[in-house]
Amino acid sequence: MQFLSTSYVIVPKQGSAYSLLLAKKLAKALQDRAVPATVSLDDKATHAHKIIIGDRQAVEGKIIYLNQDALDEAQFDQDDYLNKLLPVSAQESMSAVGAVSPSNQPLNVVAVTACPTGVAHTFMSAEAIENYAKAQGWNVKVETRGQVGAGNAITADEVAAADLVFVAADIDVDLSKFQGKRMYRTSTGLALKKTAEEFDKALSQATIYQGGATNSAQAADTDEKKGIYKHLMTGVSHMLPLVVAGGLMIAMSFMFGVEAFKDQAIAFGLPKALMDIGGGAAFHLMIAIFSGYVAFSIADRPGLAVGLIGGMLATTAGAGILGGIVAGFLAGYTVKFLNSTIKLPPSLSALKPILILPLLGSLIVGLLMVYAINPPVAALMEMLTNWLKSMGEINAIILGIILGLMMCADMGGPVNKAAYTFSVGMIASGVYTPIAAAMAAGMVPPIGMAIATWIARRKFNENQRNAGKASFVLGLCFISEGALPFVAADPARVIIASLIGGAITGAISMGLGIALQAPHGGLFVIPFVSQPLMYLVAIAVGSVATGVIYAFIKRSEKPNIAQGYKISFAKL
Repeated sequence: MQFLSTSYVIVPKQGSAYSLLLAKKLAKALQDRAVPATVSLDDKATHAHKIIIGDRQAVEGKIIYLNQDALDEAQFDQDDYLNKLLPVSAQESMSAVGAVSPSNQPLNVVAVTACPTGVAHTFMSAEAIENYAKAQGWNVKVETRGQVGAGNAITADEVAAADLVFVAADIDVDLSKFQGKRMYRTSTGLALKKTAEEFDKALSQATIYQGGATNSAQAADTDEKKGIYKHLMTGVSHMLPLVVAGGLMIAMSFMFGVEAFKDQAIAFGLPKALMDIGGGAAFHLMIAIFSGYVAFSIADRPGLAVGLIGGMLATTAGAGILGGIVAGFLAGYTVKFLNSTIKLPPSLSALKPILILPLLGSLIVGLLMVYAINPPVAALMEMLTNWLKSMGEINAIILGIILGLMMCADMGGPVNKAAYTFSVGMIASGVYTPIAAAMAAGMVPPIGMAIATWIARRKFNENQRNAGKASFVLGLCFISEGALPFVAADPARVIIASLIGGAITGAISMGLGIALQAPHGGLFVIPFVSQPLMYLVAIAVGSVATGVIYAFIKRSEKPNIAQGYKISFAKL
């Protein structure tokens, strides 16, 4: 095996004698394997407790860190350790300077993608990663963690052969099978929109995954900035199937008559059975599931039970989604604090996850929910629910405009998800108009982009016109991310046009008081809308407005849409 010439710089840790011994061990190991490399000491380096691998100037300041203790424990004469260490550092140097591997061995990349709903971003970011990696000549396999589980699962052999694990996830996902591999973590949005930049960061910043939370400074910084959003979206992703199934069951019950579920003589009691399944079971569980998985995202498995209990207390008290949010975060951080604070001897450590943490966590969170949190939050939710149910046409239109603007602001990003989460949460309180407005507005950008490609055909190249066809179908399915290829090519104009159309659609939907029990499905759940024809009109008016505006303001140039955004309907 051939390697690029590399400089190994050992940062002194416990004095010059200790570092000198390490340097000699490493130099001998390199010499025995005919690796063209030098070993030196850097007494002035500021990276304490680290070994820097890679010539700093050759790789333009991109430095790779490895733990000095791990190198010492490996006793450099162990082939299995050096065989992992040396090719990786060589590959890093090659990637940084854009060189071609002397041994013509491509980088082996495995990736995992997961978004809150497990639908659009999951698969679109997967395709962007796959396309970019193949363009670099790398071997790549992407595992998608969608609503139907893991797709294209990465095998143990593929993990063992991987040089890099690239994780693009907006929710908490199980990464235990990648323990001991070099890993870089980012969001699905960045992996989709800035694929090349994120891989540049991955090659220079990836660190060894030790299990649990990634220990790298990069991951810690990301968790600190995006932790609350990630925890919320983990809860939403697990709650969503319950809301969809429960909402459709309730809507099916209403098809026999709004009050039909009260009479067991109608259709052999089917309306009541549907209402019991949807409202009595699915909707009764949704807040508890949401809280449980928010807590799970924060404190791992020990937080799940406490979050479920706190969420159920919020449900029975009428605290709704606001109570569920409080319960989830309270349970997660309480259990996390208890877990780090309580120290037990090894012989008793097994009691923590099955006895001590669930008991103390449930006691603390349960009492706080019952006596301190549920009463005021339930009163607040009742006020909000009554206001939403009784608000006049003007207020309804204003709320519809706000929801429409938020749904179209970032096409599935944090602002979009905030509006969507609020609307889904109101379903649990029996308010069904916000989710109808949110879904209608979310359908506008992709449909609008398709309309623009039809009416201003000469302004779009063939790639963009094909993307418009795909965008239209995705829009009908309420997948706002279908407009992302156009956002990537022309962000300002696309977003401006989408905001106007989304605001119009949201205003029409809320102004007419259109209600919907199902929070997802697009065209397929329109039969369950309270006013199907007017709902279609609202979507059509906003979409046409977006399409006409964008067709008018779009520049005549023909920018190419990045190939990483191609959409595969089979995956969706």
